[in-house]
Amino acid sequence: MPAYVARPGGPGPHPGVVVGHLIFGVDESTRRCADRLAAAGFLAIVPDLYHRTAPGADLPRDDEGRRRGLELMRTLTRDGVVEDVGRCVEWLRGPGRAGPRVGMLGVSLGGHVAFVAAARLGLAATAALFPGWLTGTEIPLSTPEPTVALAPGIRGRVLFLVGDRDHVVPAADVARVGEALSGAGVAHEVVVYPDAEHGFFPDGPGPAAEDAWRRVTDLFATAL
Repeated sequence: MPAYVARPGGPGPHPGVVVGHLIFGVDESTRRCADRLAAAGFLAIVPDLYHRTAPGADLPRDDEGRRRGLELMRTLTRDGVVEDVGRCVEWLRGPGRAGPRVGMLGVSLGGHVAFVAAARLGLAATAALFPGWLTGTEIPLSTPEPTVALAPGIRGRVLFLVGDRDHVVPAADVARVGEALSGAGVAHEVVVYPDAEHGFFPDGPGPAAEDAWRRVTDLFATAL
């Protein structure tokens, strides 16, 4: 499985973070995201979640790229992404890399993957940014039951960040996710940014992206 790795300067071990990419694959934006985590002192690894069907996919952020990305997203299964993230967790826990406590940062599609991984792999901390399709069964990742129903399996902390103008994650979904995490006794924080749309992180301009970066790095600094 191909993966992009960003390493902090200096000898390890360093806290380890798996990064889940958007529908566009391991593109330049995702690599910059991993690099920024590394600059903050985290060992970051980005698995190519499309490696079974379209290895190396790096899609343009245009209508055709979105169409192809949504098509590839529907090839992903829960067991497959858990296997891929699990292999990254094992790698991070290897000698001289990271300690036993590993986190995950997932953005959009990657946020959905991170929610699944948090429930299945015992991650110490999970930052899920505007993950779609958590409350329904429209895509293979959200079957056989809606992914939000996996909340009781989460043992670590969860940070859920979304904009109030997100067309993929409506307010009703945000509320349902918060209720599920509370009902399962998961330590969590839900932050809704005013006037922020889907995709404001990691490269979006304005205060929402920078505040999200601060919250993400604070989460991993204290939990890992």
